[in-house]
Amino acid sequence: MRIENSFIPVRGVGERTERGLWEEGVLTWEAFDPRSAPVGEKTGARIETFVADSLERLDDGDARYFGEVFPSGERWRLYENFREETCFFDIETTGLDAASNDVTTVSFHRDGETTTLVRGEDLTAEALREQFADAALVASFNGKRFDVPFLEENFDVSVDAPHIDLMYPCRRLDLTGGLKSIEREVGIDRDRPDLSGRDAVRLWHRYERDGDEDALDTLVSYNRDDTANLTNLMDIVASSLHEDSLGPFVDGADADRAVSGRSPPEER
Repeated sequence: MRIENSFIPVRGVGERTERGLWEEGVLTWEAFDPRSAPVGEKTGARIETFVADSLERLDDGDARYFGEVFPSGERWRLYENFREETCFFDIETTGLDAASNDVTTVSFHRDGETTTLVRGEDLTAEALREQFADAALVASFNGKRFDVPFLEENFDVSVDAPHIDLMYPCRRLDLTGGLKSIEREVGIDRDRPDLSGRDAVRLWHRYERDGDEDALDTLVSYNRDDTANLTNLMDIVASSLHEDSLGPFVDGADADRAVSGRSPPEER
């Protein structure tokens, strides 16, 4: 699923109308023709205006615009367009209350590379802002309720890019519980499946109290696994939600055009 498959940001277009367009073969903006589309005149005019504006915004790489016009529950559709510019992130803390506990490590994963910032070393407001600065999208698991409030409270850092919190699209797929249990359910492996968030707190205290570098190394490895694994989960979630929405209406060469934006080989 790509942004260009989507009509749901348009006023008057809900899930049923969008599926009706797909069912009639209107799989992309390019295929929309108000003269033949199964929508009313006013809705058709709004779709035309939306498509014209959005094509310019997409050419400019304006992910924030799409983050604003798409319903929050449909922001997963932005991922395929901005995959390489998506910043996955995850934090570890000394507790659950942002007002009374500290952030100990923050990991970022983007375009195959993982970076970890550590409290007392390089975890600063400036370093955090630098990591988020040019991200088209950010993605987390339960980050809206947990990670972002901690970063705001501890570092006065705002996360302004459109945010895909994977906990919510996971729920649409009946994937509930914590990140580790969902990983097990969908077949994502990690190096230390025995570690938990409580272990992360204990590891930090061992490092801070005793100078245990091995404890810090284990904590950093755990945090990096949490973050890098989000990319695998995002791929699974986006693919599954695509199959639940646009999937029934595309196959073969049509699927190639609709999902990847590419023409089939013979047309290139």
